[in-house]
Amino acid sequence: MKNTDILRKIILIIMGLLLSTTLWAHGGAKGTDTDQCKFELEPDHWIHYTAYQPNAFPAEEFCANIPREKESLILVFDYQDQRYKDNTVEFEVTKEPEGKRVFFLEGTKHKKGTVELKLPDGVPEPGNYLIHITLIPDQGERKDVHMGFKAGGGPGASNSQMFLYLLFGFAALYVLYLYNAAFKKIVDGVIGKAKA
Repeated sequence: MKNTDILRKIILIIMGLLLSTTLWAHGGAKGTDTDQCKFELEPDHWIHYTAYQPNAFPAEEFCANIPREKESLILVFDYQDQRYKDNTVEFEVTKEPEGKRVFFLEGTKHKKGTVELKLPDGVPEPGNYLIHITLIPDQGERKDVHMGFKAGGGPGASNSQMFLYLLFGFAALYVLYLYNAAFKKIVDGVIGKAKA
């Protein structure tokens, strides 16, 4: 196979990945899920979380690191288990470690299965915050789960951006490996030592 054929196939694979809508989805199959933006309310019962700063970063999704404080912030929660639509759920955001409340949504039933918390002024200062989700069933005890996030520190790359940077970086290194004899010799030497 010619080097130009290999290069053409690499470009087609990268374009296929970029145009694939499933690449941008969160989560995965049971047992293989690597989605870090979710709360487990009960064993195998989840609520997915996504944060947006639409004024500053209109096309970005965030999770554990939100770039700016004092910037419009929307937190979106999607029930991944339909049974929560019939339960009362309460949401709260606190500044940590002091536990100062910066947002509270009184317990209510969310029949659509999606809840948007709008903080028009965002969080008041840079630092660590905690999202509290409390499930208040009609019968039985309350269940409270938490997820932390950090606000401030400037714009950071989202998970999808980081994936693309890594993908393009590896593709560039592979093309360099194919077309640069000195680089190929170094890589082959390192691989040879690793096998030994």
